[in-house]
Amino acid sequence: MKRNIYRLTTVVAVGLLLQSCFSAKTYKRPTVKAENLYRTEVIAQDSASLADVSWDKLFTDPLLQGHIKKGLQNNFDVRVALQNIVASEAYLKQGKAGYLPTFSATASVQHQALAKNSQFGAIFSGSIDTYMLTGNLSWEADIWGKIRSNKRAFNATYLQTIAANQAIKTTVISNVASMYYQLLALDEQLKLADSTLINRNESIEVIHALKDAGSVNEVAVKQTEAQKYATEIIIADLKNNIILLENSLSLLLGEAPHKIERSTFTAQQVNADIKAGYSASLLKNRPDVIAAEYAFINTFELTNVARSAFYPSLTLTPQGGLQSIDIKTWFSTNSLFATVLAGITQPIFNQRQIRTKYEAAKATQAQAYVQFEQSLVTASREVSDALATYSNETNKITIREKQVDALKKAADYSDELLTYGLVNYLEVLTAKDNALNSELSLIDNRYQRLSAIITLYRALGGGWK
Repeated sequence: MKRNIYRLTTVVAVGLLLQSCFSAKTYKRPTVKAENLYRTEVIAQDSASLADVSWDKLFTDPLLQGHIKKGLQNNFDVRVALQNIVASEAYLKQGKAGYLPTFSATASVQHQALAKNSQFGAIFSGSIDTYMLTGNLSWEADIWGKIRSNKRAFNATYLQTIAANQAIKTTVISNVASMYYQLLALDEQLKLADSTLINRNESIEVIHALKDAGSVNEVAVKQTEAQKYATEIIIADLKNNIILLENSLSLLLGEAPHKIERSTFTAQQVNADIKAGYSASLLKNRPDVIAAEYAFINTFELTNVARSAFYPSLTLTPQGGLQSIDIKTWFSTNSLFATVLAGITQPIFNQRQIRTKYEAAKATQAQAYVQFEQSLVTASREVSDALATYSNETNKITIREKQVDALKKAADYSDELLTYGLVNYLEVLTAKDNALNSELSLIDNRYQRLSAIITLYRALGGGWK
């Protein structure tokens, strides 16, 4: 007995000695270019940026805040992401249990019919009934860090799903805000088109009076009527776009299509201090970049697992229980039995399966690293685009306001000149159309600037904290 214990201890000691010689690699973040990733004329003085502002401080409209809260709670993608977290948490618990042995119990009754002319058949009257209650225990020593790497891989997957959930939340916040402001812009354009239609109707009355006075002909009347119909078409399209956008926003909120309660476009005020901060902050602020790194960590640890398959495994497999050919003595102490198996298994030839899995794991790891780099560069491009769009729309608004003022005055002057016969009516119609289009474009420019702020906020990784 002492000799068996000594042998078992020797096997375990050999395994622990091998573990000190070989171990799984420890993850270290690879060198990635995280400085000066996006184009901006403003030099960041510190790491603080728009991303550090909570969404309820950025979007101050109470109705919008309510919609965002509802979206974060009911959005279908958010709810699916939460279930992904629950599933990955279950696997994480499984990974933590990897150090524990497996145990199973089996109760069985075996009836064996023997030939009467056989050696045992003559003794046992042709049959044997065997009753067994067996417990099987199996434990593998983590010599090469395979179990530890598996645990780390599951943990990386779990953290990846959390980061993915945060990325979805950021997207939901930005999409709800963007659609809300777009609805308000459409409302403002519809309000402008409605007032323009009133003016168009008045213009028809005026042109009829001018025709009766002989100042214009029937062509001018029909052109004025056509201009009115064009305005009605604009109104119809705006109303339809509002319904479609309300339906899209309702879906984003996890609800059936319905009318969206909202404020007015002129009442909106987003006091955003546009600061980009250091581009390196994308590594800790962008949830999708964080998720991409955790995906890389997962493949790194799985490569460790694949590498460990080249080396021998140490297993202990004790078995014990009760065995008897008579049910009356089944639970007697004389029915007890036990065996202990300890061994080291070294794979030699296995049709190249281990090497194939290792090479595939390395390729998957390299792919995940490229995707990690790509996520960071993509994030930098989105920040650059948003900064450029914000700057461009801000400049365009200043120019557009001057254009609107000039075209509105031109339309007013053309009406006066028409009365004196100094311009033809086509010039009047053109001036009025240009004035209306420029005002509609000004509203769109103001929305685009708001949208650029929202896009920059999401691109910098804001909203999920």
